[in-house]
Amino acid sequence: MRILIDINHPAHVHYFRNFYKIMTAEGHEILVVSRNKEIEHRLLQLYGIPFVNRGKGQTGKFSKFFYLLYADLKLLSLAYRFKPDVFLNFLHPYPSHVARLLGKVSLVFSDTEHAKLHHKLTVPFATKVLTPSCYRIDLGKKHIRFSGYMELSYLHPNYFRPDPSVLSILNVRESDKFVIIRFVSWAAAHDFGHTGMTLENKRNAVMELSKHAKVFISSEGKLPDDLERFRIKIPFDKIHDALYYSSLLFGESATMASEAAVLGTPSVFIDNDGRGYTDEEEYKYRLVNNFTEREEDQERALCTASEIIQDNSGKEKHRKMRDALLSNCIDTTRFMIDEVLKYETIFPPVNNRLAS
Repeated sequence: MRILIDINHPAHVHYFRNFYKIMTAEGHEILVVSRNKEIEHRLLQLYGIPFVNRGKGQTGKFSKFFYLLYADLKLLSLAYRFKPDVFLNFLHPYPSHVARLLGKVSLVFSDTEHAKLHHKLTVPFATKVLTPSCYRIDLGKKHIRFSGYMELSYLHPNYFRPDPSVLSILNVRESDKFVIIRFVSWAAAHDFGHTGMTLENKRNAVMELSKHAKVFISSEGKLPDDLERFRIKIPFDKIHDALYYSSLLFGESATMASEAAVLGTPSVFIDNDGRGYTDEEEYKYRLVNNFTEREEDQERALCTASEIIQDNSGKEKHRKMRDALLSNCIDTTRFMIDEVLKYETIFPPVNNRLAS
């Protein structure tokens, strides 16, 4: 089969990198097209995945609209030459538009319920939309649910083994308590109207948690000088190893909250919209603690984080919760492969086509 994967965010590289590795090893041809928003290209290079650059994208509503037209035309041009059978991506509209124009299959993964604009621009054109079973909304007859999370496409034990060398880089021991605090830029299309934590509460969080553990900040944007000294300084591909060994994740990233959960690290997640998967990781496994961006909730979130970091039995307890999570979830990469291969009878393997 010939498969076009379109990457729109660094997380998407992780979602599809094991799929790429397994499917190319089995003889399928894959073209990866990637936006250059943050570190997508560096990640693709790290994992040895060739790609075509489709530009940096835009911020602002009007700029994003014009970029949509550009990206559609870019993918259409590439598709005419590559002739993909299946388009595969995480929720954004360009691949589904082009697949519909060409009469091809478009498989779209999503776990972000409040990305309403992307739903409107993508779902009508997709063949299937595949989401975790805990997805809060019903997307209609195209909607397929699976028992798992996107993060298990790369952090499932089938693929991930923590590298303890990150501890020496951070100058901590495995028995030491340390916290990763994550701040986001709120620049995504589904983030309009969000403000996140106040600067005062960011400082309060660092000060309070520093009383009980070493603190490292991961931030998409610039930090004030007094917080910049806490910025985590590790190779960009070692963040999941750091998350595994950390005692707590605190911050504004849903993806990192879920990454922490599937690694057995508790998290405190602050966001007005929340996610179906972080809700489930809270009520079913008690690995995520969800709070809104309201001022009083930010204060409650910090109190919860302080309680977690002072619990000396936390690491063992949360590892057991992770075991329960893994026993109830599938390998998301294997699910992706199975879904794509359902179309192999329509589009025979590459070698067979070349021989005919």
